[in-house]
Amino acid sequence: MRENADYAMTDPDEVRALIRSAPWATMVSATADGLVASHYPFLLEEGDDSDDITVVSHVGRPDERLHELGSHELLVIFYGPSGYVSPGWYDVPAAVPTWNFATVHAYGTPEILSDEENLAVLERLVDHFENPLPNPFRMRRTLENTAYAERIVHGTVGFRMRVSRVVAKEKMSQDKPAEVVERVVTALEAPGPYRNEALAERMRHVLLTDRSS
Repeated sequence: MRENADYAMTDPDEVRALIRSAPWATMVSATADGLVASHYPFLLEEGDDSDDITVVSHVGRPDERLHELGSHELLVIFYGPSGYVSPGWYDVPAAVPTWNFATVHAYGTPEILSDEENLAVLERLVDHFENPLPNPFRMRRTLENTAYAERIVHGTVGFRMRVSRVVAKEKMSQDKPAEVVERVVTALEAPGPYRNEALAERMRHVLLTDRSS
């Protein structure tokens, strides 16, 4: 992804927040057989006060082999809110359409986890997505389910990736005057084919809040 200082997301806390809010990611490897891409959920390793970012995930064993996981750098792409922006919303004499988005490209070489560590990561993933439900499903809720989880873990490979490099971009109409941004946000919140409340909220967070402070 081309870096652009106008749209760069440089605050590690903002990068972490985007990863935390968008765990479903694309992982890309350049292997001896060419490019390989897969899609898996990732979780942040929380509790580190430094600017370092570490993520954990797991893949099926076929994907581990396809990616040659652990032998070279991996790119993991996280996607924040994004959407089409019509030039008709600008209310200016001349304009062209664009696409606003937030994304994080995280690079690092994965460290393969033991089966025991992998099982712990799987349990964290399950708890993370189950916790909002009224009756969360726990991986170890019964002896039978615990035994089942301990069997299937051997078909997956867990890994931890300490991020060595981040390219993060947040293109939210930073080049537009505040009144134009407000019109775009209003259009994104209105009923219609391009209604996008998540993108409108992100634009308010990134631009309108900063400009009014």
